[in-house]
Amino acid sequence: MFTGLVEEIGQILEIKNGENSSRITISSRKVLEEVKLGDSIAVNGACLTVTSFTGNSFTVDVMAETLRKSNLKLLRRNSNVNLERAVKVGERLGGHIVTGHIDGIGRVKDIKKEDIATWLVIKPPLELLKYMVSKGSVALDGVSLTIAEVHEDCISVSLIPHTKAQTILQYKSAGDEINVECDLIGKYIENLILRKETEPVKNSSITEQLLKENGFW
Repeated sequence: MFTGLVEEIGQILEIKNGENSSRITISSRKVLEEVKLGDSIAVNGACLTVTSFTGNSFTVDVMAETLRKSNLKLLRRNSNVNLERAVKVGERLGGHIVTGHIDGIGRVKDIKKEDIATWLVIKPPLELLKYMVSKGSVALDGVSLTIAEVHEDCISVSLIPHTKAQTILQYKSAGDEINVECDLIGKYIENLILRKETEPVKNSSITEQLLKENGFW
């Protein structure tokens, strides 16, 4: 589980591609503090497992499904990536609940400045728009952001200078792909509603007589 608050920008040192997978080595500093084998680190918002590490880098294996659903397949040597360690229980949840499971790949439609703010207009996969509401949360390349506006086929978010400077969003240009993770709560609610609509009504086995016999009446 993550918060969407990027801890540092790492750099790709090496990529070894398999037939349908990749092994990626990433240079870093902050996220290596107290790191252990098997720890989870979000790379551009994708939850990946540390399989080995040194004093200044760590390695992860990326399976086929993750490559299909994320922009990790576009990474090259020297590419910059957002990094965040899994949240510790008891710490402040400064962003929102981020699972590190990418829902799909969006595309940067437009970038514009407004005083100190930078606006990003993102076109997500159309099937994900139903999970997005104005003033709701979304994770873009692992960065927790508030949705300012929802349009017919896109959303707008506004970056403060700190968020822009501390993440790879500063390097984005119109046309770039970006990882999208929707707020988890909306997906659970949708699933519950759909199941309620499709499942047959079941008669409860709890009766007035049963309650009386067990002292509840």
